[in-house]
Amino acid sequence: MTESLADPHLRFPAATAAESVRDIVILGSTGSIGTQAIDVVVRNPDRFRVTGLSAAGGRAGLLAEQAHLLRVDRVAVARPEAVPEVREALSALYGAGEPLPEILAGPDAATELARSQCHTVLNGITGSIGLAPTLAALEAGRVLALANKESLIVGGSLVKAVAKPGQIVPVDSEHSALFQALLGGAREEVRKLVVTASGGPFRGRTKRELASVTPEQALAHPTWDMGPVVTINSATLVNKGLEVIEAHLLYDIPFERIEVVVHPQSYIHSMVEFTDGSTLAQASPPDMRMPIALGLGWPERVPDAAPGCDWTKAHTWEFFPLDTEAFPSVGLARHVGDLGGTAPAVFNAANEECVDAFLDGKLPFNGIVDTVAEVVAEHGTPAVGTRLTVADVLEAETWARARATELAARAAKATPEARA
Repeated sequence: MTESLADPHLRFPAATAAESVRDIVILGSTGSIGTQAIDVVVRNPDRFRVTGLSAAGGRAGLLAEQAHLLRVDRVAVARPEAVPEVREALSALYGAGEPLPEILAGPDAATELARSQCHTVLNGITGSIGLAPTLAALEAGRVLALANKESLIVGGSLVKAVAKPGQIVPVDSEHSALFQALLGGAREEVRKLVVTASGGPFRGRTKRELASVTPEQALAHPTWDMGPVVTINSATLVNKGLEVIEAHLLYDIPFERIEVVVHPQSYIHSMVEFTDGSTLAQASPPDMRMPIALGLGWPERVPDAAPGCDWTKAHTWEFFPLDTEAFPSVGLARHVGDLGGTAPAVFNAANEECVDAFLDGKLPFNGIVDTVAEVVAEHGTPAVGTRLTVADVLEAETWARARATELAARAAKATPEARA
């Protein structure tokens, strides 16, 4: 095995005795990850100081409240048209004569913020738009607390070429669990990674039964409170497929040694099996503040980041094999990961368009993964040995989005019988 991007045995950069308060930049601050990260920071003012926040701009009031609460130096807004509303909201909170934070605006604002002076950048942006900020943070030598799995998945070799070993600390609960469990042995002693899945709201349903699923049903996740795209991805298990690709890239473990198992209670977040037959699992109640705090504080843990397991009560934890017929997304993701190149970008972009089509009532639930598979097949096999560039990724994504939209529009005209 080569050195991995997220090796818990490596501490990058090394903690120093002089370091007391760690400067943090939070990308995607008004989303689920960002708001929980701010909760961790506010409860630990002696450990963390936020110097910059970025958001799309749709929740200007919340962004202004966060900036005022944390007294940040800079705020980045992806939508320039949101700047007047953000500035007005900031002005209403800051005292007369008190300087407002600098406001960066435009599609490159988060990228500029990601390379600013700080210790750690938490990338909590949703979607592949997080790729440029991920690359910027790594190139600037920052520790990257990575919640934006898409940037690693679509960037692939681009990210691996820039990141130093151990520079990335994963924030996804599954990859944080693997990160922690891997401390239990040497890398050459790892037999397999076991990624757990809640199974989403439709665990146990057949593919035929899934044909009539509505957006309202798919958005009702039994365990996690997430944004709409991630919630639908959890219902289709596309999210788990993306996590398999991410685990492969983070830990340099072959796809055939990464297994998915359904665990409805979501207390065991993932496991590592070692060559002697021992399996180490990381367990905690489903609360993202724990992996977020580990991402911000590594190599030190943040006390009381989230509640632990209550061992005074009885627990039943179940495990089931993945139903690959009802949920073919994980197998498709493995195939895409094996293809490499721009194939993961095509997979991710097509899925995002298909999720939107499903939420708009233009595509049936099963049509999400079926359409993504069709787009991936049309894309074909990337040229072996071709060096991946950001332009390649963007071009592949543009094509995949357009083609997925075309196929979804065609499916919208189909009869209910044909859809099923």
